[in-house]
Amino acid sequence: MAVAHRTYASAVFGAAKEKGTLAEVGEEFAAFVDIVRNSAELRNLLQNPQVDARAKQAALAEALASADPTFRNFVLLLTQKGRVGELDEVHHEFERLVAIDQRIIQVELTTAHGLTDAEAAEILGQIEQTSGHKIEAIRTVDPNLIGGLVLRAGSILVDASVRGRLDKLRTELVSR
Repeated sequence: MAVAHRTYASAVFGAAKEKGTLAEVGEEFAAFVDIVRNSAELRNLLQNPQVDARAKQAALAEALASADPTFRNFVLLLTQKGRVGELDEVHHEFERLVAIDQRIIQVELTTAHGLTDAEAAEILGQIEQTSGHKIEAIRTVDPNLIGGLVLRAGSILVDASVRGRLDKLRTELVSR
């Protein structure tokens, strides 16, 4: 992550938080990034260095006329500074700042078999209670785990799977 991405993300995060529009800006930011990802024409316009920044700003000002003023001004500033092509990276950093502010931890929960929503909610509820943070999880299934689960949050890995226990036992037996 470039320093510029952090700087711009921090600026829009701070402005939106100060104005009490963090949720609105976050929603509009996510929607706009999604539109740019799915529109090759718009993506090419924003990333093309041969298109004059003023032309980009005019097109974006019109497209974002009904958007939150903080978000609209932010996108226009990125365009003026020649950074609008890096919108996705800035958005990723913005989401990280929001997660920190709202005490949200992103985790990957991998199980040997698919969990019902109730089972997943129970596991995640226990993690929330223990950590004191809200948990957002990406759920995946890996039949090779045999049983149990693997939980990954950033660089932290908790392997409570049968496969993990078998691997640990195998390592112990080989090292003796």
